[in-house]
Amino acid sequence: MLPPRTPARGTAKPAPRQSGGRRDPVQPIAPARLLPSPLGPRGLLGLVVPQPNGRRAAGGRRDCSSQGAPRRGRVVPPCRGEEEEDGDSGRMEAVLSRYENQITILSDYLEEFPETDEPVWILGRQHHLNTDKSKLLLDVSARLWFTYRRKFSPIGGTGPSSDAGWGCMLRCGQMMLAQALICRHLGRDWQWEKHKKQPEEYHRILRCFLDRKDCCYSIHQMAQMGVGEGKSIGEWFGPNTVAQVLKKLALFDEWNSLAVYVSMDNTVVIEDIKKMCWSPAQSSGVAHSSAHLHRSALGQNKNTAGLCPGWKPLLLIIPLRLGINHINPVYIDAFKECFKMPQSLGALGGKPNNAYYFIGFLGNELIYLDPHTTQSFVDSEENGTVDDESFHCQQAPHRMKIMNLDPSVALGFFCKEECDFDNWCSLVQKEILKQQSLRMFELVQKHPPHWPPFIPPTKPEVTTTGAGVVPLTALLGSSVGLLSQQEHHQSWNNWAFLRIKRSLPD
Repeated sequence: MLPPRTPARGTAKPAPRQSGGRRDPVQPIAPARLLPSPLGPRGLLGLVVPQPNGRRAAGGRRDCSSQGAPRRGRVVPPCRGEEEEDGDSGRMEAVLSRYENQITILSDYLEEFPETDEPVWILGRQHHLNTDKSKLLLDVSARLWFTYRRKFSPIGGTGPSSDAGWGCMLRCGQMMLAQALICRHLGRDWQWEKHKKQPEEYHRILRCFLDRKDCCYSIHQMAQMGVGEGKSIGEWFGPNTVAQVLKKLALFDEWNSLAVYVSMDNTVVIEDIKKMCWSPAQSSGVAHSSAHLHRSALGQNKNTAGLCPGWKPLLLIIPLRLGINHINPVYIDAFKECFKMPQSLGALGGKPNNAYYFIGFLGNELIYLDPHTTQSFVDSEENGTVDDESFHCQQAPHRMKIMNLDPSVALGFFCKEECDFDNWCSLVQKEILKQQSLRMFELVQKHPPHWPPFIPPTKPEVTTTGAGVVPLTALLGSSVGLLSQQEHHQSWNNWAFLRIKRSLPD
């Protein structure tokens, strides 16, 4: 009998036989490879990564939520129950959800803060890691954190019921605006603590952003208002588009009564801002009528703030382009100085495939809140409170190298009083404009003569027939014509076509 033949060096061993005489082929471990993104160049970019034990990670995306640990490499399993949703929107969402959950998102964040003597700046507040790291983490967790949500009512009635994959910049805009409202009603030093009773103003702020069509800053209102800016529902927004959408929606928010100024051509005009913030109050009859309509639409019956003459709190947004393909290093110091200002609301931006809400920096790393986590829809309770645990990030925030930042950004600032704005102007002149030859933006006193005349935006008049209260969606539709039924179906068709097209490989 011949001895068993041993395989030559470098050749694979024969595969074991299965019950049937066939051999089970050995499956080699494939290296990491790039998958075609289902969301196109503006969507999320997915990578499949082998684990140390030689097996690929289970399908799903990294979870950034506060529940569970550890964070690095943690994967959320595919969502269950979405197949049960009714209509074309639900079925499409289920298919896309299963596809997107095959992707693991890789981020360049670092989990823990390093041991360093350098200060950490968070929205105008300085922290030292060696002495008050706990205060730093409390400061971060106090920021409202808005992420992707699923299973909310379809946008427009027949549109998407989840914003996963396309709503990240909208969520970042919500976070910046929410920080402005917190500073307006609760103050910059207000802190959030888990399971601690919060003031009514806090819950009222949170209700403004719930994923319902009757909430003034919901994903429904922002997505539909974006149609007037040339963005179909389900299409990725840029920082400037989000700023324009917030500017329009704020006109209908009587309670917060913000004056939203979005700079043009990298220029902030002091004269225009003061003209807008000192606009004379509406006549008492019109003010009372519009306030009643707004409160009824939102289910709020308390007196609104900001109807008396005086300075309207200012939300200042400055869209910028800090380079062509990459951020120009000459702007880095000025960009970081903005996070040191007490009026700072951070910045909207990110990388080509992801939008982030930047709230501070450490050295040459930016600190940000990441909206790329899909959570279930949360509604308010009968007493008006909101289960808010999923609206706060309770772990160390993400960080990224500032040179990895996409050059398209939008800075945000909040000035509650006129003296706050005057102080901001002084800081800009001292710390930003006089320190560099290539200026990040311009601050001028007078309105440029070659520009069109500046007219402060006002809410369009709304008339009623006496049959009932006009809902908020109708009020919004009267300004920029949100969507007629025909326009909505066309927008929905565009959204469905984009999602199907992007899910196919090139």
